[in-house]
Order: sequence, then C-alpha cells, then structure tokens
Amino acid sequence: MRRAPLPLHLTTGSFSLRASDKAGVTRTRTAARDLVTVSRGIRVPVGSAATGAAALRAYTDLDDQSILSLGSAARLWNAPLPGRHEADWRIHLARRRGSSMPRRANVVGHLLTLLPDEVVEFDGVRLTSPARTWLDLAPLLSVDELVAVGDSLVCSHGAEHPYPRRALCGITDVEQMVARHPGVRGVRKARAAVGLIRVGADSAPETQMRLALVRAGLPEPVLNHIVWGEALWGGGAAPVLWPDAAYPQWRLALQYEGAHHNGEEQYLRDIPRADTTATLGWSELRVSRIDLAGDRPGVVLKVRAALESRGWRAK
Repeated sequence: MRRAPLPLHLTTGSFSLRASDKAGVTRTRTAARDLVTVSRGIRVPVGSAATGAAALRAYTDLDDQSILSLGSAARLWNAPLPGRHEADWRIHLARRRGSSMPRRANVVGHLLTLLPDEVVEFDGVRLTSPARTWLDLAPLLSVDELVAVGDSLVCSHGAEHPYPRRALCGITDVEQMVARHPGVRGVRKARAAVGLIRVGADSAPETQMRLALVRAGLPEPVLNHIVWGEALWGGGAAPVLWPDAAYPQWRLALQYEGAHHNGEEQYLRDIPRADTTATLGWSELRVSRIDLAGDRPGVVLKVRAALESRGWRAK
C-alpha cells in the first residue's frame, strides 16, 4: 500500500505526535517504517539530515512547558562549548519548578526557576534566553570557558566590518541575569566571569589569548579595532584591517590563525593583509593554538617581545 505523503512541515526535521495530530496525520501513518521513533511521541523521517532547531523542535512541541536548556540551548545560540560538552549528544530539556521532571530517552531533565523573559522562541523552538543559558552553564564550565561563551553571545561587529554581526545579548543582560539569581548553582563562578566578558571576540581561542595576556600583566588588547587606510578604489580613507585584537598605541595587530587559515584561499588573503599591515606602519603578530597551550602559554612571551620592540615598557 502506498503511504500518504506527510505535510511538508513535518518532513524537514523532528516532529511530535502532537504536531502530526494537529496536521490530521493518522497514528497508523506515524507508525510507518519511513519514520524513526527517536523518543516517546517523537518521529524523524528516515535519512533526515536535519540539524539544529529543526532536529530538536519536536522536544519543545511535546507540551507547552518543555524548554531546551543548558548545552542544547547553547548549541542553538552557537556558543563555543568545550570538547567534553560538545561530545554530549543528549538533549537537555527543562520545565519550570513545580512541574514534573522531563523523563524520556536521550533526554537530561531539569527543573529551573525561570522568569518570563528568560524563555524565548527561536527558529520554531522554545529555549532559554542567551543570558539565561550562559548562567545555567556556570556550574559546568571553568571561569575561562564561561567567559568564552559570554564573549560569543555579546560579540558584535559594525557595518564597517567585512562580516557584520549582531549580539545575541549585551553584557548588561548577563550582569542582570547574575544579579537576579543570587542563589543559583555556580553563581560565584558566574560573578568571577562576567567582569571579564568583552565585545568583539569571534572565537574561544581569541578569548583564551586575551585572558592569558591580561593575567600575565600585559596591557589588555583592544577588540573590534579598525585600521583605516586609503581605499584601493580611491576616494579617501576606508577600513582596511580588522585585527582579532590590537594595541593601537603601539600599532601591533594580533591575528589568531585557526585551522581555516591552512586553506589555499585563506592563505592567499593573508598575504596581502600582512603587506597592508606593514605599509600602514603596523606590525602583525600571528598566534596559533600551540601558542595558547599549557599553563605558561607561549603567546605571552611573543606578545611581550613584540610590544617591547614597538616601544612598550612594563611599569
């Protein structure tokens, strides 16, 4: 017997039996072999390549109380989780205190005290807000890891940046989240981390670099600094360099070289960037993951030497 086609919106990811009932799909159809039961009341089309919100939307459609939280919410906000949490494939599902604990296959249940504005809808799923997600991660992460997540959530770049970016929340939002939950687990760690969050870091290694430099007694580098020069097409000054971090007073640009810099296209872009940096009287210092490793990361010595060569002296 030929199977009836599913409504299009049920074919793009996971769906709950609640959603299929609303769409008029029979329970016989949802038991067909072209659908996989991944958890009680949740189906996914066989061979589905859905990721992100599409893969998780059924879990918040099960009822009106279920909310994605902790690591699952962090992934949807594209927060940089450390490897030990990236490997956690389980779904973190929360309900407000006073409700029953979520209990089902592949799910870690949580009961949270959530104020109304701490639950939002994003891409068709309910989840904790960016600032609340950050706070909930505090018991699980180190201070530095928590700063890296915070940096990611507040990161923004203006229209003059080649890749403009809007912040998911502001530093003030994170500060207020800590203040409104003084007794939550991990709050001491959150208080230690929130004052270290800065706007402009695009990745966890960039945060790690900044924290290492500051803790070693070096000046804190400036993020989101734009170096202006003569536009290639003429017509006066234009933004030409966007270092990952910068010391404008000493004209030193720091560039973190991630794995994508090994590609040929990126390599060909890096060469003219270095030439432009030198032409404008700046010095470019490239930093790799090796420079960030260990208790005494080599980046400190590299940056100190570069700063001293540009005239900086420790007080």
